[in-house]
Amino acid sequence: MHDARPGDASAAVPRLSAETPVAVIGIGCRFAGGIDSADSLWRALAEGRDLVTEVPPQRWDAGALYDPEPGVPGKLPSRRGAFVEDVRGFEPGFFGLTEHEAERIDPQARLLLETACEALEHAGMRPHGLSGTPASARCGVFAGHAHDDYLALTDRDEPARWDAHSVTGTDRSSATGRISHLLGLRGPAVTLDTSGSSSLVAVHLACQALRTGEVDLALAGGVTLDLTPESAFAAATMGLLSPSGRCGAFSADADGVVPGEGCGMVALKRLPDALADGDRVLAVLRATGVGHDGRASATMTAPMTAPSADGQRLLQEEVLARAGVDPARVGLIEAHGDGTPAGDPMEYAALRATYGAGEDGCALGSVKTNLGHCRAAAGIAGLIKAVLAVRHGLVPASLHFTGWHPAIDAEGARLFVPAEPAPWPVRTGPRLAAVSSRGLSGTVAHVLLEQAPAEDPETPAGPGGPRLFPLSAGSPEALAGAATRIAGWLEREGADVPLRDVGHTLAHRRETRAFRAAVSAASHAELAARLRAFAA
Repeated sequence: MHDARPGDASAAVPRLSAETPVAVIGIGCRFAGGIDSADSLWRALAEGRDLVTEVPPQRWDAGALYDPEPGVPGKLPSRRGAFVEDVRGFEPGFFGLTEHEAERIDPQARLLLETACEALEHAGMRPHGLSGTPASARCGVFAGHAHDDYLALTDRDEPARWDAHSVTGTDRSSATGRISHLLGLRGPAVTLDTSGSSSLVAVHLACQALRTGEVDLALAGGVTLDLTPESAFAAATMGLLSPSGRCGAFSADADGVVPGEGCGMVALKRLPDALADGDRVLAVLRATGVGHDGRASATMTAPMTAPSADGQRLLQEEVLARAGVDPARVGLIEAHGDGTPAGDPMEYAALRATYGAGEDGCALGSVKTNLGHCRAAAGIAGLIKAVLAVRHGLVPASLHFTGWHPAIDAEGARLFVPAEPAPWPVRTGPRLAAVSSRGLSGTVAHVLLEQAPAEDPETPAGPGGPRLFPLSAGSPEALAGAATRIAGWLEREGADVPLRDVGHTLAHRRETRAFRAAVSAASHAELAARLRAFAA
């Protein structure tokens, strides 16, 4: 990275180009089913878990609003969705916030703040250690945020409940501004709303800022929580809400959208900088693009919300051309795939025209079949899935597919919907995937990503013997939870990670919080056992 001092406007901007690849170096996320990390999301996807459930009673009385007959005024034909389990859990002290202020912050903004910090930690950075450094002077935050349910729940007629913290806590622009303020970041802080494509548009803007040299580090993602049934009513009014409560993208029996919740953030750097800094690269974003899919009908008879295959195809071709990639090399398309009878065939027509020819197969997936439609967080959910898929070389199953929708002409195309986890279908070259997202008003985004470059071989492990593994958290309960999570990771998939790397990360690349513990161990099994003993 170039040498720049905070506030030094005369510092040289690096020579860059629009084709400079961008590295994904960290991930933070929250989704239904207790998903709180990239690892837990990958396990859910690899196991083919459907995380849609009945509406939790603490949200609203789904039974009172339910009527199986679609179109009944004041009723919903479904009482199912995918909901984040704990939207109240938050450690205000870690962020320097009072309980009073934290209570007045929209839970969506809290989730963005938490997942932004987790994405930085996942990238090996201490979030609070950025303030005052060159990295903070050139770090931007870009996030999709489209819902104001918390504002609707706030009683502004009660003076004791409405104060300055209530204003900044429910103002959408403050959701990203607060991240920059609390972490001491000086780059642009942008909150945007393009409905279902918001978070993938945020990724595109972050990549643009990196490629122009406006920032050297970026956080990008989005969030959606349904604290009231208003969004479900809107979908039902438009005839989009799935009565079955199951998203079967591109399937013959697909019957509409299933509401989903979640939050995801990724940490991004220009690839040359990430390699020079020794960052772990999870995947490479080769090209991104945003557009509008235009008018679906030349006669202006189609509504604004109707998708257009031509508009989507043109954007896909533009992104591929910018990346200089043959579409036949792409092995996975993480589609918008919302399960609507009108949207799926239109999207398939565009994808077939762009990606349908080639010798090897190409998987057509939709994370909405697992997590529902997370709207402002939908695109980032699909991107994280694609990053993990190219990293693991495995295509997760797309759920609830019973055969192609009758309006889809799949004959002769290489596109297939994986009913089971599948090996990567393209046999040569680095793994490539594409991600699509579309908003209600027609704003579309498309991203092309590639497998990360091969990592350098491991250095010798050095002398054996016990090592010290420090932990910290904001409360005793959170400390026990952290010990349990690390133990579970060690038992499931951490056996191949050298213990010295585990210890180094915990000691030097995690924030130090108020409640602390340290465990000594000489093996993975011993460390997992002692962490569980501490947690108990």
